[in-house]
Amino acid sequence: MSVLKQESIEKIVDTMTAVILKNEVYFCELDSAAGDGDFGMSLAKGFKELQKNKENLDRSDIGSYIRSCGDVIAENCGGASGPIWGGAFKAAGRYASGKASLTLTEFAEMLRSAAEGIQKRGGAKPGDKTLLDALFPTVEALEAAAKSGSDNIAAALKSGAEAAVKGAEATKSMIASRGRASYVGDRSLGFPDAGAQALGVIFTEIANADVI
Repeated sequence: MSVLKQESIEKIVDTMTAVILKNEVYFCELDSAAGDGDFGMSLAKGFKELQKNKENLDRSDIGSYIRSCGDVIAENCGGASGPIWGGAFKAAGRYASGKASLTLTEFAEMLRSAAEGIQKRGGAKPGDKTLLDALFPTVEALEAAAKSGSDNIAAALKSGAEAAVKGAEATKSMIASRGRASYVGDRSLGFPDAGAQALGVIFTEIANADVI
């Protein structure tokens, strides 16, 4: 398929929701190494509400749908997850405003908008040991696939997922300089960032799911 229609975007969000709820305990365990240990619970709280309210979301176009998801996530996720993940969805939704479908290039640009939205909110950058260390490599992998002239979105999603996993693994060698993990300093070394690792899991499940 050469484009992602709104139905596919909704399937991607549904898959993401299912992965987050299934891995709530695991994501908390990841966070316990250098954070508060509540990341999975905080994230799942918002996505449970998203699941409950999925029939009430605005489906006027892709942008409206993603923004309405962001509103629910921002309002219901606990701790820093609300503004970070909700803000990412809202930034992505603004990019996709008025669109009924997305090319691979547009999908990559939408995810870049999400990543840049997170940056603007928290001031983090790649190398700070945050979820951006998995998200930006995913964006770059999708952009590379688009620039190669490929219209195989399924294959691009797999390469994006592989980049996310590799990026998350790389955070083990980083010392956190943002978020709660930054409070433990050198003790964060050797452990992956929970948010980056979560994105690796999420993107892998999306790539393996029948979303297209």
